[in-house]
Amino acid sequence: MTNESLKELYIDELRDIYNAENQLVKALPKLAKAATSEALNSAFKEHLEQTKGHVQRLEQIFESLGERPKGKKCAGMEGLVKEGSEMIDEYEDEVLDAALISAAQRVEHYEIAAYGTVAAFAELLGESEQQSLLRETLEEEKETDEKLTELSKEINLEANGGTETGEESEESVETPDRQRTAKRKTGRAA
Repeated sequence: MTNESLKELYIDELRDIYNAENQLVKALPKLAKAATSEALNSAFKEHLEQTKGHVQRLEQIFESLGERPKGKKCAGMEGLVKEGSEMIDEYEDEVLDAALISAAQRVEHYEIAAYGTVAAFAELLGESEQQSLLRETLEEEKETDEKLTELSKEINLEANGGTETGEESEESVETPDRQRTAKRKTGRAA
């Protein structure tokens, strides 16, 4: 791959991410409104403000490249946003919150992959200032994913009726000793 074709790919990928971020600016208020958990609602609102900053960083990069940011539709993000919207219609209460976190983490992982890629391209192209901006956004996306993981611990527990899988009663757990005892009592494998 020649340096020029890598630069073309880099710009094309930046346009894709720019469109993805703008789709999120429209989708995040809907997710916040649908969230029943106040903590999740806050997390979506906070990420909306952060996402607006990501759009501004990308605009700064396009300006330094002398390129326009528009002209590409991110089909991947479009699909992820559509899935999130469908979840709003399919679930309610704590299960809805768990579904929203699931959808949001898919988005974050998509963005982490995209920003990691363009940051690597920027490095290869010698665009150190752009690489720095892209890495800053990449770290913010990773932090958002970690926050969602933390929120999911309590929300998923609530969606499961407040019980963890490991909270079975001691009598219902088949330990090897109980299996041997049951085998001896019945004369067959338990």
